[in-house]
Formats: sequence, C-alpha cells, structure tokens
Amino acid sequence: MADFGTIARPYARAAFDTAKEANALDAWSQGLAAAAAVVSNADAERVLASPDLTDDARVALIAEVGAALQGAELFGDERFKSLLRLLAENDRLEALPEISAQFDALKAEAENKIDVTLVSATSVEPDVAQKITQALERRLGRQVALKIEIDEKLLGGAIIRAEDMVIDGSVRTRLERLTQTLIA
Repeated sequence: MADFGTIARPYARAAFDTAKEANALDAWSQGLAAAAAVVSNADAERVLASPDLTDDARVALIAEVGAALQGAELFGDERFKSLLRLLAENDRLEALPEISAQFDALKAEAENKIDVTLVSATSVEPDVAQKITQALERRLGRQVALKIEIDEKLLGGAIIRAEDMVIDGSVRTRLERLTQTLIA
C-alpha cells in the first residue's frame, strides 16, 4: 500500500477549511471516516477500481455502500460530493483513510484537543486515569482524550503515546535497557 501522507495533505486541508467555514467539523469528520471505511473495504475497492465506472458512479457507489454508516448524512452535501468527485477524477479515492486521519488531526488541533493512549500491563483505576489525564493536560496545554489499552507483555508500568511523544515507563523496557547495559 502506498504512503498517502503527502497526497492527502491538501485534500484534508481543503476539507477542513470547508467544514470549518460551514461550522460542521464533526459532520465532516464522520463523513470522511464513513467514506474511508467504504474505500478500505476489499470488495468495494475491487468495484471502485473497475475501468467501466465513471467518476460519478464511483461517488454514488461510495454513498450507497456507506449509507448505513455514521456520517452518511454528509454524502448528500454538495461540497462533500464535490470532494469525492475530485478524488475520483484524480484517482485518489485510495487516499481517503489518510485524508480522514489528517482532517481529524487538524480538527483536534483547532479544538485544542489531543488523543492520548495509555498502554498498561493491567487495568487502570479510574482515579489514576483521571490524575494522568490532568497531569498530561497541564504538560501539553491541551484537552486530553485518554484511551486505555492493556498489554500484558509489558509486565508492569505503562507507555503513554500522544502524537509524536512517547513516555515509556514499562518494566519490559527497563529490563531491556538493563540487559543492554550489562552486555555492553
């Protein structure tokens, strides 16, 4: 699969600007996620790749298949259909998942929010999660949406991931560092 980061950037920015102007960031986020889910489906991907389909037919297919998904209301919006049509015309429908991800990053930045993942070896008590959230909000200066994942391979401790920041306080990593120190 190709890296669509660079390709997606201008489309995500244009979608973001359009959605912000219409005060519809949430709707566009959901609509892009729905369209991305459709084009990521292996069956839909094969049909969309058919040379017999026109660009308008590709857009209609995405809207029809995605009709049951959250965010499908946006498929009726003319500006959203124009974006899908432009992507179809430029053979960029495959970039929709990355466009959706970049749009959500722009949305989070505009709303001063950040998604943080806390990976722990065991379940995290709600009061501990709340304290971690508050500490991260102070450190990052943004509203934190904390998602907790369990990874029993960590043995103990935790790893915190927020965009390009990683705080690794896992026992496994500490043991690996100790092993490297002893070997060296």
